Amino acid sequence: MNAKTVSCGIVLLDPEGRVLLAHATGTNHWDVPKGQGEPGETEQDSARREMVEETGIAVDAARLVDLGRFAYRRDKDLHLFAARALDDELDLARCVCVSLFPRRHDGVMIPEMDAWRWVAPADVDDYASRSLARLFQTTLSLAELHRRL
Repeated sequence: MNAKTVSCGIVLLDPEGRVLLAHATGTNHWDVPKGQGEPGETEQDSARREMVEETGIAVDAARLVDLGRFAYRRDKDLHLFAARALDDELDLARCVCVSLFPRRHDGVMIPEMDAWRWVAPADVDDYASRSLARLFQTTLSLAELHRRL
């Protein structure tokens, strides 16, 4: 049996408790900034690197709350951290994705994420992948996280 991969990410909440979601280029789904670690990285290092690569937002390690590891899909778990966005992180027009991948039909390198939005917990189902929406509905309450941070 193959071991599950682990994606590490950051659940960034704004002052109203909305969650930052990034749109995965060429798909219909939005996700929290996350990805697999590189050799020698801690889960926190991976989450922070992915956040910078996918949004341009650098979250200081001291601000992160370790939420732990969650079952996500049959083949993947998520190790998530949470933080409250600072004033200078709220303007999503400043977001930039430097993580590129080859577009399927012509191989042109395009950004992994191409849009960002603050999404209220009640609206997450309208944007997020089924796996992420289910996680927020069943295991990781955004409303509870908003109270905690």
